Amino acid sequence: MKANSLINTYGRDALLKTMTLWSNRLMQRYLPDPFIFVILLTFVVFIAGLIFTPSSPLQLVQFWGDGFWSLLSFTMQMVLVLVTGHVLANSPLFKKGLSLMASAAKTPGQAILYVTVISMIASWINWGFGLVIGALYAKELAKKVEKVDYRLLIASAYSGFIIWHAGISGSIPLTIATKGHFTENLIGVIPTSETIFAPFNLIIVLALFIVLPLVNRFMMPAKEDAVIVDPSLLEEHTAEAAAIEKEAVTPATRLENSRVLSILIGIMGIIFLIGYFASKGFLLNLDIVNFLFLFLGILFHGTPKNFLIAVAEAVKGAAGIIIQFPFYAGIMGIMVTSGLGKVISEAFVAISNPHTFPMFAFWSAGILNIFVPSGGGQWAVQAPVMLDAAKTLGVSIPKTAMAVAWGDAWTNLIQPFWALPALAIAGLKAKDIMGFCVFVLFASGIVVSLGMLLL
Repeated sequence: MKANSLINTYGRDALLKTMTLWSNRLMQRYLPDPFIFVILLTFVVFIAGLIFTPSSPLQLVQFWGDGFWSLLSFTMQMVLVLVTGHVLANSPLFKKGLSLMASAAKTPGQAILYVTVISMIASWINWGFGLVIGALYAKELAKKVEKVDYRLLIASAYSGFIIWHAGISGSIPLTIATKGHFTENLIGVIPTSETIFAPFNLIIVLALFIVLPLVNRFMMPAKEDAVIVDPSLLEEHTAEAAAIEKEAVTPATRLENSRVLSILIGIMGIIFLIGYFASKGFLLNLDIVNFLFLFLGILFHGTPKNFLIAVAEAVKGAAGIIIQFPFYAGIMGIMVTSGLGKVISEAFVAISNPHTFPMFAFWSAGILNIFVPSGGGQWAVQAPVMLDAAKTLGVSIPKTAMAVAWGDAWTNLIQPFWALPALAIAGLKAKDIMGFCVFVLFASGIVVSLGMLLL
């Protein structure tokens, strides 16, 4: 009996490794650069708009152009997430902290488990924090743990991001908990005790904390198929370069190398943060995360010059975000203004009943998220349809909102839009990790679907 159990376990493990290898090879061969992906996605949405909405080709082009620059503020926030996180990670003190955490992992399997859990915890606290911390921790693990597949490490770090919309920075549950939100006349104000901290949501979160690390662990490739990175290639020496550079001593260079200036402006930032947390509690948003990373980076790098050299290095990885996010904003413009997003939502409502509605709401949100990769933007599209249907069918409004929130987070696993910061930190391409992410997509989709059906 025991022997049969071992054989079956080994067989399943070997099958998963074979399927993962096949998936990775498929992605390497056919998944284009994220910029090409967003161009192709634009054409797909344009054609769908022609087929499923009464919009003319000229109108769809107009919707696309009108929406093109609508995410500029968010784009800058994401650039700062990447830059400030990268700068903080390359400070001597933070490097030591991450290195100490990475030292806890002794085997490749432990490294995969640890990075998944840490990323999930960080993402539940704040999605911007989770995106950066997971990738940075993965890099440190790659330096410490021998023979660990670097692609899987980064994929595991990114997989933790799925939990963000069920956490305390989830935009949909926070929106409907805020007085004056745009659907207040329909559903009122719903506290987070009924969404983020509701038993059904916490059970799904707990289930994913068990399932995702195990799925990532079982995807570990055979030794001969593992992609192992030379740890020396992951080292960055920006601060050291600043320290050894020879230059004439002038009043200007004294200021550039002044620790006093960094300490004073850093303390000013920390005082603001203390006041913020004292008045609002541990409520993180993207601006506060960026503010925290920025001023810790200034303090930890010691001098303004060291800090600026680290910034110059970090900015190199932001090109993908700067160029691609406007194209996603254009896609969102078509989806929202043409009514295509509403058409997708209504199609799922039409096949739902009171029992299956939360699951179909989750699935519809997952599909829509591929084209509208913004939690707030997606809620604006789906809320009128989903909330009205929920009231008609007698389905829980908080559960409906969380179903949409989970769907918005779910398909981020195969959406290069959100992977760009992590990929820039890691120095990888989307096709390097998407083969692994596909399996996490299926596993997490099953967990959340069952949660929506049974809880």
